[in-house]
Amino acid sequence: MKTSVTFPSNGLALVGILFAPDGHVDGRLPAVVISHPGGGVKEQSPSVYAERLARDGCAALVFDAGYQGESEGEPRGMENPFQRAEDIKSAVTYLTTRDDIDPERIGALGICASGGYVPYAAQTDHRIKAVATVSAVDLGSAFREGLGRDQDPAVLQVLLDQASAARTAEACGAAPETVAWIPDNAGELLETATTQFRETFEYYCTPRGYHRRAVQGWVLRSIDQLAQYDSYAMIRLIAPRPLLMIIGSEAESGYFSREAIERAAEPKELVVIEGATHIDLYDKDEYVTPAVAELAGFFGKHLAG
Repeated sequence: MKTSVTFPSNGLALVGILFAPDGHVDGRLPAVVISHPGGGVKEQSPSVYAERLARDGCAALVFDAGYQGESEGEPRGMENPFQRAEDIKSAVTYLTTRDDIDPERIGALGICASGGYVPYAAQTDHRIKAVATVSAVDLGSAFREGLGRDQDPAVLQVLLDQASAARTAEACGAAPETVAWIPDNAGELLETATTQFRETFEYYCTPRGYHRRAVQGWVLRSIDQLAQYDSYAMIRLIAPRPLLMIIGSEAESGYFSREAIERAAEPKELVVIEGATHIDLYDKDEYVTPAVAELAGFFGKHLAG
């Protein structure tokens, strides 16, 4: 059972979908807020997980972040990590106002970049009773240091120079400058590209995961906010609430979760899905099924009445 919903976040109207178990009539349900990857939208991987968690008896709220998807906000494509965290908290607030949701049994799940945003939001929002991630990425680190931390430091300095110039240009009336999540000539680069790049292209740019509102470009001046954002610097504050992080054994991004788990306090758990890459965990049934089993058990235990 799916219901379209709208709720406010920092003055913006965010658009979401609330999944609930079929046939649910009476009583308050536990619920999980599910936040989408950078460049993604609610209809993609978040809905894959939301639908399956709802089958297991848990409500699940997916939504488009501010400035993205169907949600409000200009300029389109802003990737402000602090707004993204606020959106997650606002989604929790919305759930607490619903008569069919138990406000004491709300968890959160972040996928990819939101695997950074969700723990970051949960560090200080005690209403989030259980925290989980799938294929987590600290987008701040990814932009500062590159995936794998092999980026020349000069790259960030150039981007920050460009972001500063973009702010000034916008103040003088220029349109916001955007950068493609996936370059237009991506198909020509696949032969020599990394596994992460190839599977990102396959998911977002083919019928497998394509959505017309996804990967539409991020606003260049977002970089000066992303560069100062650290997903896991205060991750220990999640405790004593539980933390579960799920990665694929073949994911190039796996080090983010491994390091985050090391920094977190108990109770915490890292689950590795054998054979899966980063984006395999977005939608491939052979990997999503065991991931959902872990999540259903985790939320079932920690959001129990």
